Formats: sequence, C-alpha cells, structure tokens
Amino acid sequence: MSDLPPAVATWRDQLERISERASPCRYLTPTQWATFREAAIDFCDQLGADAVALGWTDRQLFGVHPEHGTLRVDYCGALMIAGKKAQAVEAERVVFERTAGYRNTPGKMWGPPIWEFKAKVG
Repeated sequence: MSDLPPAVATWRDQLERISERASPCRYLTPTQWATFREAAIDFCDQLGADAVALGWTDRQLFGVHPEHGTLRVDYCGALMIAGKKAQAVEAERVVFERTAGYRNTPGKMWGPPIWEFKAKVG
C-alpha cells in the first residue's frame, strides 16, 4: 500500500493494529467489529485517496463517542455507523449500497478516531 497518501496509510495502519477479534467498543461484538474493520480498511484502499483530496478527516470517517464508542452514533464518523463497504466518497457524503453517511449534518459532533478510543480504554 505504498501508493496511499500518508494520511490514508496512517489510517490503514491504525485500523490494522486493532485485532479483528478484539472489539474496541463495549457494545460492538467482535463479529460486528471484524465487519467494520474490514469495511474501513477497504475504504482506505479503494477510496481513501479521494477522501483526503475532498478534505475528509479521520474523525469524520472513523470517529466514535469518546466514552461510549459506537453506541452514540451522533458522534460517529461515516464509516463507524453501519459497518458496510462504501461504494463512493463525495464532497459531503460517503455512499453505501442502501444509505449514506454525511459530514455536513448541522450540530454534528465528531469523536476521536476509533484507534484513539481503543488506546484510551484498552
């Protein structure tokens, strides 16, 4: 993955450091986490460069609530809500097969990326 932009390579590396069998969030089962993790790594590989070019941040994509993780979706980044593979990334949304995650929702709070949450609770 040497052709990834530095920010995307960092995101991917941080995701890979969290075991697929060790959910970082209390209310996210290991099976669910494995699906989220796989989708997030796929996003980095397939759409990460586009996301960086469009100005997406790690919090807007991988953020979780600082205390409650994925349980509080009002703090979650676009990739930490459904755990599905993204189809496209646009200026204001990440597109999934049946839905989308937006970054321009009024009043939206962005939590730390899931790897920072993992470090805090792990």
